[in-house]
Amino acid sequence: MKELLNVIVKNLVEDVDAIKITERTENDVIILELSVSDDDVGKVIGKQGKIAKAIRTVVKSAASYENKKVVVKII
Repeated sequence: MKELLNVIVKNLVEDVDAIKITERTENDVIILELSVSDDDVGKVIGKQGKIAKAIRTVVKSAASYENKKVVVKII
């Protein structure tokens, strides 16, 4: 899931080197924490959070094929 999130975010931001994704597991739930540069935060979140919601939907859908639960946090 981490690789999928990385591919999606790389195509949205300008400062690709600032992308940082950390993965941890709590109670059988994979938590992906995404961090990008301050200038690119708006591009990842989008107007009214629409892009962030779409990213979460795609990652959750991909995780469901592997019978996993994933949460994406943008920090």
